[in-house]
Amino acid sequence: MVAKLDDMPGHLVRRFHQITVAIFHAEMAKLDSDITPVQYAVLATVLENEGIDQATLAGLIAYDRTTIGGVIDRLVQRNWLVREVNGNDRRAHSLRGTVEAKQIIDRIAPGVERAQQVMLQGLAHDEASELMRLLGRAVTAANDLSRAPLRSKPER
Repeated sequence: MVAKLDDMPGHLVRRFHQITVAIFHAEMAKLDSDITPVQYAVLATVLENEGIDQATLAGLIAYDRTTIGGVIDRLVQRNWLVREVNGNDRRAHSLRGTVEAKQIIDRIAPGVERAQQVMLQGLAHDEASELMRLLGRAVTAANDLSRAPLRSKPER
């Protein structure tokens, strides 16, 4: 007997991801912004970690190291990020957010928050908390099986 798709966590997580991305884009469109969820994650993380290198950034947002470069290129082209040669390793680049990036993040913050609420609108508050707790546990347990595992910020 073949399992029903609705009984498969991978299928439901994929569908929920599709829905969450659509919700994020809809909220950004209301604010006349075309920023993507990944671009938001990059900008928010760089603004919190000025001078971060590309590989560390990829680890902090659990994004594939080989494709993060394209995201960064687009953000540099939009004048939201500055890429500079790292003073400690000339082969590496440090990333810095621009004034425009900070303004964009501040402007869209209410929409990002609304998106999170819409994503969980079908759940009571305690159910939403429980879902987040369980998703966190499942993600943590399987983190090292990912092609782009989440990594903590290295000690300086």
